[in-house]
Amino acid sequence: MTRVIAVANQKGGVAKTTTVQSLGSAFAERDRKILVVDLDPQACLTYSMGVDSEGLDRSIHDVMLGRTTAAKAIVETDDLHLLPSTIDLAGAEIHLLTKTGREYVLSKALRPVISSYDLVMIDCPPSLGILTINGLTAGREVLIPLQPETLSHRGVGQLLETIDDVRTYTNSSLRVLGAVATMFDSRTRLAREVVEDLPHRYGISVLDPPIPKTVRVAEAPARGISVLQHAQRSKASEAYRALANTLEKV
Repeated sequence: MTRVIAVANQKGGVAKTTTVQSLGSAFAERDRKILVVDLDPQACLTYSMGVDSEGLDRSIHDVMLGRTTAAKAIVETDDLHLLPSTIDLAGAEIHLLTKTGREYVLSKALRPVISSYDLVMIDCPPSLGILTINGLTAGREVLIPLQPETLSHRGVGQLLETIDDVRTYTNSSLRVLGAVATMFDSRTRLAREVVEDLPHRYGISVLDPPIPKTVRVAEAPARGISVLQHAQRSKASEAYRALANTLEKV
């Protein structure tokens, strides 16, 4: 069965997009067929994969509004397939608020294409609005990137409450895979304390390994490629490969 993983955290800047693209590339290196879905109106994943969102004829916005199908909107890049986003998706969120069954729009749209892939990863926006609810409803599992700092740590509780609501109303089988510590600096006491506290405070696992903070990750989006392609032997690339290995076992 195809794995569908929603990657979510309502706090911005915690490397959700980097995690989706890098894990997708790590699995693609293993000859898996991967679809990544950009569900963020900021279209950061689309940009990071070298796709010009302003030049697209079709995007996830059109799919969510029923103007086209997911199959027709998918863009093929070097190693991944992408369902791209544009700023117009912000308008789709407003439209969805008045739509019956609004939580299921993405799930229904992806249904015809899911079986063509080994893994589908959904990059949710930095909010707990209707787009993120769509991502969590469409997902079979959820992964939580987390920058090991106090504010990011506090937001995990809110996200888990939202996940509980999704389980109650729209997706009872949604499984939390765990958290991923991103931009991790093992030299700081705070980073270590946050990672150690998560399982006790929230009852979720922190998956190994943490992703180290490195400039190589920041350089990759401007080149339209993942850090695994930009710096194949960097510490971050090796960490994402190891994390892919961990995910295959959970």
